[in-house]
Amino acid sequence: MKHVGTVASGTGFAGWRIIRSNAGRLWASREQPFPVAAERAGAYRTVDADDLMELCQVIGQQEAIAEQVAASAGLERTARSASRAVQEGVVKPAATA
Repeated sequence: MKHVGTVASGTGFAGWRIIRSNAGRLWASREQPFPVAAERAGAYRTVDADDLMELCQVIGQQEAIAEQVAASAGLERTARSASRAVQEGVVKPAATA
């Protein structure tokens, strides 16, 4: 395999190394692993494609999975914190109509 390079910082996919195989197929490997929760949700650290456009799409899909997991985790933390605050009497529950 031939190392094509690292996607430069400031681009849409910074932190991914792009490699072209001897057969001409493009591969990308993320320099840092995804969090375990993102991997469990289906984010792959190494992906491949026939051309650069397809590779960019696949990389984008992996990053989107990781972002969705992170957003969900953030919402869950916020909900747990709010629930704990209500239970501890720090905050009164909102009145329902």
